[in-house]
Amino acid sequence: MRVAVVSCSLSQESRSSILAHAADEDLKALDLQPDLIHLAGMDIPLCDGREAFLHRSSRALADSMEAADGILLAAPVYNYDLNAAAKNLLELTGKHWTGKPVGFLCAAGGQSSYMSVMPFANSLMLDFRCLIIPRFVYATGAAFSDGEIVDTDIRDRIKKLALDMRRLGKALKQD
Repeated sequence: MRVAVVSCSLSQESRSSILAHAADEDLKALDLQPDLIHLAGMDIPLCDGREAFLHRSSRALADSMEAADGILLAAPVYNYDLNAAAKNLLELTGKHWTGKPVGFLCAAGGQSSYMSVMPFANSLMLDFRCLIIPRFVYATGAAFSDGEIVDTDIRDRIKKLALDMRRLGKALKQD
């Protein structure tokens, strides 16, 4: 089973990128095939509803989403919402997410934004009929130290999210 793990931060050393790498490791440990994608450094156009879909980066991302059996988004939370790069990714590739399980790994500055993933998740459910994994990871700065996850509860949640992805992905593939 292939899983696209998308690091949506535009900084490769971000906390959400650290979450993406941890999920990548856990998926590999479950004998899944993660495809770790970093949006940082990619030349991705803003979705304009037309020409942006033809851009080579947009097409490569669309191909990755199409090939995936499931998708994990690792994204920073800015102003009580997932970052603009995550939304742009969805706008450019959304039709390739249809019917797939999707999970979230979020890095945020404080506890009060823990529901911020819901508008994005609602769009995925309603527009693309994705199955949202109800367990998602929400980590604040206290979960990290020196570029690593130090909170054992967060680390455990990532492992459980990977297990849920495998369970749901396999169930959906049998259909």
